[in-house]
Amino acid sequence: MTPNPPRPITVLGAGILGRRIAAVFLASSYTVHLFDPDQNALSTAKSFINSSKEAFTALTPLPHPNRGKLSLFSDMKNAVENAWLVIEATPEQLPLKIQIFKEVDGYVPRDCILASNSSSFKSRLMVPGLDEERKKRMMNMHFTMPPEMRTVEVMTCGWTGEEVIDGMIGILRECGMCPVLVKRESTGFVFGRAWAAIKREILNILAEGVSTPDEIDLLWKEIFQRPMSGQPCRLMDRVGLDTVASIEENYVQEKGLDGEKTVEWLRENYVDKGRLGDKCNSGGLYPAEPESSSEKLYVLDVGIGENNALCDAATSGRVLQVSPSGNRTTLVSGLSFPDGIDISPSCGRMFWTSMGHGLSTCDGSVQSANLDGSDVRTLLKPGTVYTPKQLVVDDVDRKLYFCDREGMGVHRCSFDGTDHRVLVQTGSMTVPSERKDMMRFCVGVALDRENGHIYWTQKGPSKGGKGRIFRAGMDIPAGQTASSRADVECLLDGLPEPIDLEYDTQTQMLYWTDRGEHPMGCSLNRVDLSGNVDKDTLGGRLEILARQFHEPIGLKVTSKGVYVTDLGGCLYLVSDRKKTVVTQGEGCFSGLAILQ
Repeated sequence: MTPNPPRPITVLGAGILGRRIAAVFLASSYTVHLFDPDQNALSTAKSFINSSKEAFTALTPLPHPNRGKLSLFSDMKNAVENAWLVIEATPEQLPLKIQIFKEVDGYVPRDCILASNSSSFKSRLMVPGLDEERKKRMMNMHFTMPPEMRTVEVMTCGWTGEEVIDGMIGILRECGMCPVLVKRESTGFVFGRAWAAIKREILNILAEGVSTPDEIDLLWKEIFQRPMSGQPCRLMDRVGLDTVASIEENYVQEKGLDGEKTVEWLRENYVDKGRLGDKCNSGGLYPAEPESSSEKLYVLDVGIGENNALCDAATSGRVLQVSPSGNRTTLVSGLSFPDGIDISPSCGRMFWTSMGHGLSTCDGSVQSANLDGSDVRTLLKPGTVYTPKQLVVDDVDRKLYFCDREGMGVHRCSFDGTDHRVLVQTGSMTVPSERKDMMRFCVGVALDRENGHIYWTQKGPSKGGKGRIFRAGMDIPAGQTASSRADVECLLDGLPEPIDLEYDTQTQMLYWTDRGEHPMGCSLNRVDLSGNVDKDTLGGRLEILARQFHEPIGLKVTSKGVYVTDLGGCLYLVSDRKKTVVTQGEGCFSGLAILQ
């Protein structure tokens, strides 16, 4: 279902959602006609669309397409003429929607798809004036609130052709949306029905005096808005479906509810069949997953191991995929001393840094690829940065953060390499004494979005015992520069040689690897940053979780424990202070990323 590009998409209604729907398709290079009988609404919509271009463009897959053309209309016939898709986003009044689609049907070509953004009316209720062939190209397409929320629920009108539904879902994905197929007609969409039940119960809690709004919101935040929080169906599997059924049965009995579609359905289809969730091997609401698919580990091989000739080292770096059982597969090869890697689940790509051929030359780079190693792209070309080190992905704002060691700075850029800027500059490249000062070298980086902090390490001389860990705000304060910002704090100093970092938002623990001298160095460490951070006593919160690595570099905190890589070619899992080798080879491992 590939439309002819010159044919427009028409959005009927320039209100809050209508203008956002128009912006979604404009960002993906479609020609868009926006209709509203109110000129003020059209003017306001145009201003919104122009001011939010970057936000919607950032949603589209890389490389971002060119923007489409917007035209405004107050006459419906001209707005929908020759359209291949018409999306209705008018007030929730069923007679109005019926009239609109009947009128549109008389203006548009026979192959035009009609969609309603209605959140409460089935689209079958809007088609009494349409013939059978037109009904096959009619559907609900409910957008939430892009760009803040990217979900779009797609639902048949009862007659919609399967190929029309499938084609529209594909187009929405290309626009950077997260389409969800509603498998059967429903009054209210999937999320709307779930949210309606939550609202009803919260109102009951308030009416009974059981709790207060601030306490309810606090519980919601602590349980559902943490990075490690589970989704509702996965949470039920984790608890155990037999336990879920028992708990729900108590509510059914006490409140006199109908348990046919809750307890009885759950026991008949899952519990009685031994499908209890994570506590068994038969799965639950989700099917049981083999160990090999539960998580995927991506490891960088610097390229100076495996008895490689040193003259070939600069092109021997690799991206490896390692299974939990230790099997290794090369995804990308021919890299120049790769160092830091991370993954964006939202766009299905991995990003990594390469230090380049020479430590004192500006020939480092930042690259990305699909998770299978295909479609390798260079985002920041050699000549842009010196020796980029650890890299972390901000999947919310679609940004990359990384340190440039010899460049003496902390950097940020967008997923496509644009908007590249230096956030922290610890020395001047024009001052020879500063360029040689290892105390200024930035290596590891971590992000705490919740509190608006970036953390980084300045490792100091090799095995020098002068390493430090700093933090500052995610953005440069107004009126200041990367080299003059006043919000930089040194949290810890006198460390052996801190390298890579990771911040665990749930526990507010900062983890890092250290390549320094034994017994404190060559270690995995963490410090508790919860509550008030007193820099004078923070050292008392420092813990060494594991020691005697062979030059540790990468780390990743998971529910299983902390994975660590080292230059000796090992990948470890540290759990309860016990260090287990996951895989060991002749490589030389640096950065580490995990897709869970």
